[in-house]
Amino acid sequence: MKIFKFGGASVNSVDRIKQMADILRLYKGEKKLVVISAMGKTTNALEKVAAAFFNNAKEEALQLFNHIKTQHITTAKYLLITGYNAAYEQLSQLFTEIEWALHDKPVRDYDYYYDQIVCLGELLSTTIISAYLNEKGIANAWIAVRDVLRTDDTFREAVIDWAAAAGNTERLIAPLFEKNDIVITQGFIGATDENESTTLGREGSDYTAAVFAGLLDAESVTIWKDVEGVMNADPKIFATAELIPELNYDEVIEMAYYGAQVIHPKTIKPLQNKSIPLYVKCFLDPALPGTIIHNKALKHLPPIIVIKNDQVLLHLHSTDFSFIGEHTMSHLYHLFAEYTIRPGLIQTGAVSLMVCTDEQEGKTDRLAAEAAAIFDVQVEKGLTLLTIRHYTPEVLDAMTAGKVIVLRQQSKETAQVLMR
Repeated sequence: MKIFKFGGASVNSVDRIKQMADILRLYKGEKKLVVISAMGKTTNALEKVAAAFFNNAKEEALQLFNHIKTQHITTAKYLLITGYNAAYEQLSQLFTEIEWALHDKPVRDYDYYYDQIVCLGELLSTTIISAYLNEKGIANAWIAVRDVLRTDDTFREAVIDWAAAAGNTERLIAPLFEKNDIVITQGFIGATDENESTTLGREGSDYTAAVFAGLLDAESVTIWKDVEGVMNADPKIFATAELIPELNYDEVIEMAYYGAQVIHPKTIKPLQNKSIPLYVKCFLDPALPGTIIHNKALKHLPPIIVIKNDQVLLHLHSTDFSFIGEHTMSHLYHLFAEYTIRPGLIQTGAVSLMVCTDEQEGKTDRLAAEAAAIFDVQVEKGLTLLTIRHYTPEVLDAMTAGKVIVLRQQSKETAQVLMR
């Protein structure tokens, strides 16, 4: 069995969905679990709905949501003929689920409402695509991943209950392959035992694919993207970005840790546990070789460049000039866990430390306010974090030329520079 994952860019238009169908035809007769993301930009649009709702702007939230409804209904009309009415009924039920929520007033925290609203994107895309594939003779079964992947209630960064997921996979998904070569499901989302929707972190559809690969003992996972494979830099930023034909699990974990958007940070572990290879291929040209990721040692990799904008630097200084010790660091990491914030760079001194992290809708401000109980705190926003794996002095100098360097760390393999 193979696991395929199609991201938002590969299903963001009628033509792209038709391309996806063509790819599936290339693998006719093979068992495939297909994990699909929300259609391109839908997640961002739903995030705006969630923000408006949480800020008590109900009319704005409903207006934004109506635009999302129209987009998906229009896509369904272009793709479907005989299957349109049944698909429209399914879509309407999903729309109603969110509209009921938008007519209430928020009484829980933002992350809870984020997950209840944003989860809709994947459910809408898979409903339309499953109906289209069936109509075109590519028989498939659709299943709601919320019924399979049970999680805790850490909204926006939910942790999967592996025992429950394994049991549900065997009970709900495995039987579908007795009558179908293709099963369609959603990435990125799950649900608690109370049937409250959760999400697995941004780009979590990759993780969903890897989870099912492990649970189903798949022979491989293929992530279909709009690039040739894994590149050494973002080709949308760097015209000279080059394909990396082969990587190992360790290197990809390093890339993910530093913020590369190609592979989700949690994706590799389920694959590594069972030595399942991961392919990253181009859905625009399936004949291209792409990148294979496996467990073999590699040498002579090119410089791998990751740029993260919208970074926040917290300057934390001891209030009484006492050393930054284990107790202080333990308290600080407890705050990171509480606010689900992962530092991208930390530099410690005797009486101070600096922490760089992503800006997260006020979370960093709340963390800074709480940290002020034991530190003098200064916050600097709008910074850029540059990370280069396998750097050379020439590449590092070229990437930092003309920039104001705020913070720098270098090891043998990795250089990180925070700059403005």
